[in-house]
Amino acid sequence: MSVPQTTLPPVRRKRIHPAWIVAAVAFLALVGAAGFRAAPGVLMVPLQDEFGWSTTVLSAAVSINLVLFGLTAPFAAALMERFGIRAVTSVALVLIGAGSALTVLVNQSWQILLTWGLLIGLGTGSMALVFAATIANTWFTKSRGLVIGILTAGSAAGQLVFLPFIAMLAQDPGWRQASLLIAAGALAVVPMVLKFLKNSPADAGVLAYGADAPAEPAPGTAPSPSPSAAPSTAPSAALGGNAAVRALQVLKRASKVRTFWALVAGFAICGATTNGLIGTHFIPSAHDHGMPETTAAGLLAVVGIFDIVGTIASGWLTDRFNPRILLAVYYQFRGIGLLVLPLLLSATVQPSMIVFVVIYGLDWVATVPPTAAICRQVFGADGSVVFGWVFAAHQLGAAAAALTAGAIRDATGQYTYAWFGAAAMCTIAAVISATIRKDAGAREPVLVEAKAAEG
Repeated sequence: MSVPQTTLPPVRRKRIHPAWIVAAVAFLALVGAAGFRAAPGVLMVPLQDEFGWSTTVLSAAVSINLVLFGLTAPFAAALMERFGIRAVTSVALVLIGAGSALTVLVNQSWQILLTWGLLIGLGTGSMALVFAATIANTWFTKSRGLVIGILTAGSAAGQLVFLPFIAMLAQDPGWRQASLLIAAGALAVVPMVLKFLKNSPADAGVLAYGADAPAEPAPGTAPSPSPSAAPSTAPSAALGGNAAVRALQVLKRASKVRTFWALVAGFAICGATTNGLIGTHFIPSAHDHGMPETTAAGLLAVVGIFDIVGTIASGWLTDRFNPRILLAVYYQFRGIGLLVLPLLLSATVQPSMIVFVVIYGLDWVATVPPTAAICRQVFGADGSVVFGWVFAAHQLGAAAAALTAGAIRDATGQYTYAWFGAAAMCTIAAVISATIRKDAGAREPVLVEAKAAEG
């Protein structure tokens, strides 16, 4: 007598959503692009020793880089909508690699302005934090704050990976080998970007992570095909319209909204107190107090480690708490740290300096997730491009601080006034952030009217 056999249903394995694969590749791209962010502070002293250039000249090169880094960002966001994330990211990484590699040939001060300033500025601007916001807004409906936090931490991870090696190479065998290391790091990621970085969920035949329906297309762009349709071979985001015109139209609309100007002011101060001041001048300032450059570079690497923790935690908090309150707290803590920094610098690393490094690391770019969240809440589908303009202010602030701090150092022989001025600016940023409208989650009426008037 045969026993009837029961057929068990096949076990369905949980498939990783393509959005997380895209996020992982984007993280690696940000790591590769971040190599140069660590370079100026480490290479400034060796270049001065070899060529005799002043701190002001080298600070000017960094300032050009930071200005282009910022002003490129909103146009890069629009270009990503027009030509696709993959194409823009690949070109950006090639520019960074070329600029860093060509640095080894410089022997005149104007040439460092071209390589550090123009080429790397355009490349890093296209790979700025707006890239993280674009990935999060395009591929994620759920956990956007967390994803922006993770991707933003990619920049910190880039400094963490590169900075100690750059510092060691800059001493032996020399700064040229350090520049080539940065170039190699940027170019190594390009093949992965071309293979795995899809432009949109529609290209992968899926919905955004956590979405129940296709995302609202950005104004002036073509709607994406439904996930059930065959994936398109063309860039799926915005096959129509001029990217520069779109970026400027978004700026025109956003400039009529008070929240935009509050974010611009706060983020300009954020850039001044991170990339512009600490990122560019911490190592030379520590060197002024007798600290070896490799030791100071190691301290900045620790900042990078805790930045990863702080930024991811900030993304988690942004998904749960009012982002304007988070911004106010972050800025005020940063100001306190800068106020006491001149008292902590010495030839050796004291426990108090370790405390500063940890706290400053946790706060380094923790401001990004709440800032990006407010942009998305207030400006909707324009959020990524608006964040690009806000980030432009971040880099303009960084450029001004880099140049001003260099001039203060040349004029007074120390950086003390630069640290105190930055601390005061952080308090201003905290107050501005705390006064952002409490109902910033709802689109402000002037924005709706501006979009309706444009038809």
